[in-house]
Amino acid sequence: MLSDLQIAQKAKMENITEIAKKINLSPEDLELYGNYKAKISFDAINRYKNNQRGKIILVTAINPTKAGEGKSTTTIGLGDSLSALGYKTMIALREPSLGPVMGMKGGAAGGGYSQVVPMEDINLHFTGDIHAITAANNLISSVIDNHLYQGNSLDINPEKVIWRRVLDMNDRALRRVHVALSLKREVPRFDGFDITVASEVMAVLCLSKDLNDLKTRLGHMVVAYNMDDNPVTVKDLKVEGALTMLLKDAIKPNLVQTLEKTPALIHGGPFANIAHGANSIIASDFASRVSEYLVTEAGFGADLGMEKFMNIKMRAMDTMPSAVVIVASIRALKLHGDANDDSLDQEDVEALKKGIVNLEKHIESVKNFDRPYVIAINRFPKDTENEINTLLEWAKDNHHPISLSEVFAKGSEGGIDLAKKIVKLTEGEAPINNQPLYSLDMPIKEKIETIAKKIYGADGVDFSDKANEQIESFNKNGWDKLAICMAKTPLSLSDNAKLKGRPENFRITVREFKPSIGAGFIVALTGKVMTMPGLPKHGAYENMDVVDEKILGLF
Repeated sequence: MLSDLQIAQKAKMENITEIAKKINLSPEDLELYGNYKAKISFDAINRYKNNQRGKIILVTAINPTKAGEGKSTTTIGLGDSLSALGYKTMIALREPSLGPVMGMKGGAAGGGYSQVVPMEDINLHFTGDIHAITAANNLISSVIDNHLYQGNSLDINPEKVIWRRVLDMNDRALRRVHVALSLKREVPRFDGFDITVASEVMAVLCLSKDLNDLKTRLGHMVVAYNMDDNPVTVKDLKVEGALTMLLKDAIKPNLVQTLEKTPALIHGGPFANIAHGANSIIASDFASRVSEYLVTEAGFGADLGMEKFMNIKMRAMDTMPSAVVIVASIRALKLHGDANDDSLDQEDVEALKKGIVNLEKHIESVKNFDRPYVIAINRFPKDTENEINTLLEWAKDNHHPISLSEVFAKGSEGGIDLAKKIVKLTEGEAPINNQPLYSLDMPIKEKIETIAKKIYGADGVDFSDKANEQIESFNKNGWDKLAICMAKTPLSLSDNAKLKGRPENFRITVREFKPSIGAGFIVALTGKVMTMPGLPKHGAYENMDVVDEKILGLF
């Protein structure tokens, strides 16, 4: 059986200018990065900005497990299937981060015969967007420390610098560092690194509507507090122009293709456990205006990715998806039903039945937004007929639309049933106005409690003393009218990664907040969630190599 990488390397790609023609773009509308990837110019984006939007299909999932769910694969396969049915379709995805690529994940470009290509480029340096975000973020850090060195005219409190450096790599050794130790005039202070995709610069880029909006949002980012506890912003440091310069190319969406030549935009990559988990507004808005169907995804499960997609991204775009696809695999459901990792290839109907409760909760979460949905069961080779029939019968008995998806093994052919169900679900006009879960006028605590109770199924929320003090400060600064971005483990509906299935009788603990004023939300940090991941004992990097200029081991 061919690996994902081997399938991608054997694919015959079309020149990206030919892919662009499918969405009525000419070579003059593109900024080429070789033969198979390009950025779309703002002239082209602006030409279509007043077009009526097509239908947006959001692909989400159950809580992820080691067994795999296949959200990106399903997103790509569904896009190919809709295209095969004759609909003008586009796909919009996030850019993979090098940290997970070198860690446990190994890549994020789909799988099997439902991939975006060139797969190696997409998973590695691509068009340099994430590197540009790293440089912009770290320029801010450099300017802060230089400002302290040059006399500190803004009266910044060195102990209240909240802006951290970033690196697009999993490196737990950098979570806490001591900086400015080399010269007598410097101001030593503790600092730390986050992974680049957790940077507010990434969130700002993905939520900006154009270059001017980007500059404005960058200027609003809070980096520290002064000695009077008033916020200090990027604009105070006079660095927003330089940041915009570094990001002027990164803000343009990247055009690639699937194995079946469906146009795909891959742009921006905020994590969903510590950021808002969706590709850029610019990419999604453009794609929805040049296609009948836009198929896109939100990171991790519906408790994180979908909730933020609806309440943050869709609020910013003032629209809603026409339908939601909830991806699950029988293997993952068995893990939620307490099956052992080493027994997933063996039939276990009882564990499957027990694990369905996780899927049921995510269905309820989708219903909170009054969106039609369909369950996509991503089929694995060792799923038994008995297990498949058990799941299909459960769905039928409970009146849940469901489709057995085989896009990994069969490409678009394996997703035709899913595509037809989506077409039927979305008959009529696309939604116009946003229908969020909470109003921005609600108090901070009430917003968080609404999310915790309606999406996670929690009994309530506890706030640390530090979090309570921050809420008072945020209220004083007028930040209480912002959206909430929950930072939580993706592995459980709760903030305890060990609680699988559908936990009951639990509470969420908010330990502290991080203001992301440029992005337009407040990050609520719960449980033990980290903004700089670490590498596993045996990372994917151990299997990677280059032999005769050919990449090996990327999956």
